[in-house]
Amino acid sequence: MIDAHVHIERGPYTLEWVNEFINQALKIGITELYLLEHTHRFKEFEKYYEEISSYSNYQNDWYKNRTGLSLESYLELINKYKNHENDKIKIKWGLEVCYLSGIENEIEKLKKENRMDFYTGSVHWINGWGFDHKKEFWLDKEIDKEYKKYFEEEKRLIKSGVFDNLAHPDSIKCFNHYPSYNLNETYEEIINIAKKTNIQFEQSCGLYNNYSHQKIGLEENYLKKLKAKKMRIITASDAHRPEDVGKNIDKALLAIQEA
Repeated sequence: MIDAHVHIERGPYTLEWVNEFINQALKIGITELYLLEHTHRFKEFEKYYEEISSYSNYQNDWYKNRTGLSLESYLELINKYKNHENDKIKIKWGLEVCYLSGIENEIEKLKKENRMDFYTGSVHWINGWGFDHKKEFWLDKEIDKEYKKYFEEEKRLIKSGVFDNLAHPDSIKCFNHYPSYNLNETYEEIINIAKKTNIQFEQSCGLYNNYSHQKIGLEENYLKKLKAKKMRIITASDAHRPEDVGKNIDKALLAIQEA
């Protein structure tokens, strides 16, 4: 089993902390573990989050409380771990990159340096607005319009060609908002763009695990179309704590099989 999306952000950059995630993975039969951090943690990406911070006082406070680390400190941890690799499990190291204007240029530079194993792109912001922060922030929004903007961002992310994985590809449904129109055409457009790249789509348990969403992973039609087009799909827990590594991955796999 693969868990392709596990954050280590709630602890120190030490081998002891990393081993807590690895031990849990081994305990439940995970054979491949992808460890990553959000770009918003690192000061090297601050300029890309200016629109986020200026959107509202809430978002400014949220961002200021989460940034300030040096990317080099994370890279040092990766190098330290690779000198003490565990032969019982395959570990990959990477970044979850919030897709924001221009940020793909930074990822291209990092890829040339070959210091990480993968880069996962995600859509967390719609014109500066954090749609997945609080349910009440949706009160003045038009759902159809936000859905259209969200998936346009997703298309741009994929089209950039710099990302290995697409995180939680329909996370806009996090608070159970759904559009009035059929999304099948949108899914087709996304997949047609993705076919020209090597991107993998996450079948993510994140909304189920972290938002108490009623569904595991992708909407059924999205998943069916990905399978029909033979797109690569990878399971992910979106864990942020050692005890959540691999959580509900078995259900995610079952949904893929049944789609």
